Amino acid sequence: MRVLVTGHTGFKGAWLAMWLAQQGHRVFGLALEPESGSLFEQADVGAMLQVDERGDVRDQSRVLQAVRDAAPDVVIHLAAQSLVRPSYDDPRWTVETNVLGTLSVLEAVSAVESVQAALIVTTDKVYRNVGRSDGHGEDDALGGHDPYSASKAMADILTSSWAASFPGTSFAIARAGNVIGGGDISVDRLMPDVMRALKSSLSVQLRYPTAVRPWQHVLDCLAGYLVLTEALLSGAGQGAWNFGPEPAAFQTVQETAELASRAWGSRQAWVADEGEHPYEAEMLTLDASRARSELGWRDRLDYQEAIEWTVEWEKRVHEGESAREVSLKQIAQFEALGRSS
Repeated sequence: MRVLVTGHTGFKGAWLAMWLAQQGHRVFGLALEPESGSLFEQADVGAMLQVDERGDVRDQSRVLQAVRDAAPDVVIHLAAQSLVRPSYDDPRWTVETNVLGTLSVLEAVSAVESVQAALIVTTDKVYRNVGRSDGHGEDDALGGHDPYSASKAMADILTSSWAASFPGTSFAIARAGNVIGGGDISVDRLMPDVMRALKSSLSVQLRYPTAVRPWQHVLDCLAGYLVLTEALLSGAGQGAWNFGPEPAAFQTVQETAELASRAWGSRQAWVADEGEHPYEAEMLTLDASRARSELGWRDRLDYQEAIEWTVEWEKRVHEGESAREVSLKQIAQFEALGRSS
């Protein structure tokens, strides 16, 4: 199968590109330059791809040319400005990337006959947050308190309206929560912040220690995307889908930081970051029961295992092992869990 992944130089994109290439698919990537020290760079993911191109999804003609050149069966759109705090600093860039960038992909997908299915990835933050402890379902109202969340809600609505207005290609939307895993170097994300602190023997600073999030390993999240893609290719799976962990993984920032520290073998304490911070939701959870019942998808790693796998990756690579080899071994281990279930 020929698969075009936008945003393949990012954290989830790099893991997805490696996994698809390992499965024998022909993978084409379009993304901005990777950040220095990223998983994409560490694992030399570009060498595993058919095409590794640079381009901004806001550039409509660039996206269309990339899709035409790849002639893919499937497009998975991950490219985004994916962080809340930077969206306050540059809301226009955030909205243009997440909304107009998605429009560029939708237009290109509809214009290229080879594309049978397109998966548009948004976020759990598209929901109008009312602090539900049982998790937001796919039919809950969308909203967005901050520029990032609003931009992704706009992209979500745009995709739904596009699919209804221009039938032909099978479209689906995937909404996931707080994804963790080895190789994430993002600033202002909990696990990367914890890993950096532990490697430097420092105390991690927590902005919102009591905030609750749905923690999920990146491979569980991506497995959901792949199952949904298969459904689209078979003529099912249209619409929006949540991919989040079981309620046992709805845990606080503090508990997650402390569990990661113990898994690392450290007793390093966390400290509260007393600075001024922009708004972030206190409670944010997802209900993924529809994906479990209708797609047969489920998390293979529980909350503790997701953290342990993340820490194991970071320790092994920190100690000198190959980032690509460690990643591929974890992918193989993850696939074996699916075969044994």
